[in-house]
Amino acid sequence: MDTDSGTGRARAVLTAGLRALGLALLALCGSLVLLVLTLVSLLLIPAGAGLITTPWVLAGVRAHADRRRLLAARWCGVRIPSAYRAVPAGAKPWTRTFRLLGDPAVRRDVRWLPVDAVAGFGTALVPAALVFCPLEGFALALGLWRVFTDGTYVGWWYGFVPVSGQGSASLAGLLGVALLVAAGFLTPALLRAHFLLTRAVLAPGRGELAERVRVLTQSRRDAVDASAAELRRIERDLHDGAQARLVAVGMDLGTVEALIERDPGKARELLARARRSSAEALGELRDLVRGVHPPVLAERGLGDAVRALALRSPVPTEVAVDIGGGRAAAPVESAAYFAVSEVLTNAVKHSGAGRIRVELRHREGMLRIAVTDDGGGGAVVGAGSGLSGVGRRLGTFDGVLAVSSPAGGPTVVTMEIPCVLS
Repeated sequence: MDTDSGTGRARAVLTAGLRALGLALLALCGSLVLLVLTLVSLLLIPAGAGLITTPWVLAGVRAHADRRRLLAARWCGVRIPSAYRAVPAGAKPWTRTFRLLGDPAVRRDVRWLPVDAVAGFGTALVPAALVFCPLEGFALALGLWRVFTDGTYVGWWYGFVPVSGQGSASLAGLLGVALLVAAGFLTPALLRAHFLLTRAVLAPGRGELAERVRVLTQSRRDAVDASAAELRRIERDLHDGAQARLVAVGMDLGTVEALIERDPGKARELLARARRSSAEALGELRDLVRGVHPPVLAERGLGDAVRALALRSPVPTEVAVDIGGGRAAAPVESAAYFAVSEVLTNAVKHSGAGRIRVELRHREGMLRIAVTDDGGGGAVVGAGSGLSGVGRRLGTFDGVLAVSSPAGGPTVVTMEIPCVLS
């Protein structure tokens, strides 16, 4: 039991160290590059070029910040609110640029970049160093000191220990042990401190309540607009499809009634056509119901509904589900299902992917969905893309959307929705 506990703790410390190292690289490279691109793009606004580049650069900044929000919630349980203002689809470059620059959440993202590149890098590097620097001390104690000195002079410093021979190298090894013990106690706390610093900059300040009310109002408006649009679509599909076919069936049956004695052959022909029309109308009604709320979703849950989507996809799609036997609330399942459907549709239409993988997991009150394709990349949130609609759909339930899609691929669309399973 003790051995298993020690092994588990060692694994947790190593995992925290690897995560901290990744965060340090992400802070130093990602935040620094995005900061430079943002400043250059803003300086180009008076020349006109910045009106084109700024929305794209700020979309990258937002994706970078959203990725950090997801990691904070997933790794340390630190929730960082996301409260971006919607930009009208099809807005002109001038309007789009200044709508983005007027968004307090976007301005916080930009202010966060230099903080993350300096303080964020430091707070991530320290726990990584606590985990991996002891390896150097152990290597020196085991004989690496001979590479740096022949024992007659100080050839290397390990922390505050001058290494000039086997004795001092052994002290370096003891210091490595002390650092490793400190890593066991401090690394998780330091990793959490990194995300708390991120939250301190990215989260809304004193106006958080007002901002939250505004976001909820916008989400409610989006939900109402989406419901109205869905109702109009249903009415249109019924009028143009099943309703027209059923009217034709009624007319054919009326003609059959008039011809059944005078021209039985013609009456049988019309009956056959009426039967085909009724079957087609039934198929259209089933498709319509499936578009409103798929029966497989209501009967068998989100996992099987997503598997059904994968079976209908023209691109080979693999699905991995780890949500236990519970069910989320029906509105959450519906939002997640249609979000996955939209992302899969985008991947099939635009990515040129040869394979797609969908992963669904539920951990610590969070439903996490990742859709990965091996296509050409270049997917962005905004500019009227389908992903913007997905983000608004998830926002109704306090969900977040993050997109990683470098040129050349792969594209990873990550969605998270807070929910409990019944």
